[in-house]
Amino acid sequence: MIQGKLRQLLPELDADPRTIPALLCGSAAAVLLLNWGRRRWIQEKIEEARRWRERGLAQMETAARLFKQQNPGVQSSHILSLSLVELGEKLKEGSLSPESILYTYMDKALAVTREVNCVTDFISECEEQLQELRRQKEKGLLYGIPVSIKDHIECVAHVSMSLGFPGPCLPYDSVLVKVLKRQGAIPFVKTNTSQSMINYDCNNTIFGQTVNPHNHKKSPGGSSRGEGALIAGGGSVLGFGSDVAGSICLPSSFCGLCGFKPMGNRLSVSGLASPIDGMRSVSFMVGPIARDVDRLALCMRALLCDELFSLDPTVPPLPFNEEVYSSSRPLRIGYYDGDGYFQPSPSMRRAVQETKVLLEQAGHTLVPFAPPRINYAVDELFTKGTFSDGVSTFEGDIVDPTLKSQINCYRLPILAKKILALLLKPVVSYIGLICLYKEDIME
Repeated sequence: MIQGKLRQLLPELDADPRTIPALLCGSAAAVLLLNWGRRRWIQEKIEEARRWRERGLAQMETAARLFKQQNPGVQSSHILSLSLVELGEKLKEGSLSPESILYTYMDKALAVTREVNCVTDFISECEEQLQELRRQKEKGLLYGIPVSIKDHIECVAHVSMSLGFPGPCLPYDSVLVKVLKRQGAIPFVKTNTSQSMINYDCNNTIFGQTVNPHNHKKSPGGSSRGEGALIAGGGSVLGFGSDVAGSICLPSSFCGLCGFKPMGNRLSVSGLASPIDGMRSVSFMVGPIARDVDRLALCMRALLCDELFSLDPTVPPLPFNEEVYSSSRPLRIGYYDGDGYFQPSPSMRRAVQETKVLLEQAGHTLVPFAPPRINYAVDELFTKGTFSDGVSTFEGDIVDPTLKSQINCYRLPILAKKILALLLKPVVSYIGLICLYKEDIME
């Protein structure tokens, strides 16, 4: 068939019947050579990114060690024991300096990443920012607070590795980083994520696996896993992840932290590398992760400011509503312990019911509801909206081994997926019932 097409396009090739096979073989060789060249280029970029990280960690270690030698009286354990609110108070009254806090957390972040492999980049400009803080006339709500950010949050002159291989060094900060700096916060490290950020837990082809600081045999969750591991290990007082379908919620849950996933477009995502090119029907959010709710509330107070609204006009100019947050007025709260699509485990259902009881005891009204058209929302809007490109993002890339089965499944033709779904649905349902039965017995 291909030879017939070639003859129609190039009738002069009929003169020599060996020309067409030679042309086909040459074309195939060219494609193979191009693929080999691209993979070699990607591998070189991966090695370059690893060297970049090693240089950054070495620079980070040198800076922390030098500060400790010059300031032997700094009580690191005391600083690490303080909450975000307490750190803010100490900074304002002058009993602690921004330098002592930054270098203490820098040293601790190094120790944590040696243990769990969570830091991917040292933002060396944080030392220059210390000098700028002294010149600021107004101290922001996060003055002198070191913060960590997920790898795909753009920071000037630093690369993002969120798609499995390094992106370009951009000459600007993301809007989130700009607002953090205006509020006095000091971004000092970037943290690991899973390849393309569409897996709850998988290795990264550049930096490898991040493990849970509480149990190295367990996962910290994904895809903001580096943030979860670093904060749970004590290497950051406040961090920022992003979330499409659990990437803030899961690390917070797995690592025993508090995370806040705002509504879509509540905080700016301008300057964040998108997990999948062209994904518009499914929005992702950026949000804070910390050890307690007070830190999250202070963070949102700081971020929802005029600076954010002017830098990104697409964000609704709605500041933090202190009256609503501080009010003791009873609320009407909707809840459900099963959505009719995903089967919750008994422990999940119990957690929802226990929370319901506590809220009712606090005087709130709990209203049960069922999410409308859940099948349509998950199958048509979310799944097809997220993977409508057939995961073409991975074309020519080196896919991590733990992600290959997932990617291969997405690449199957639609007809094959429907046939497999028809055949496997009864089997999967039966296995699910057995697992739930076993969990009920264990409880």
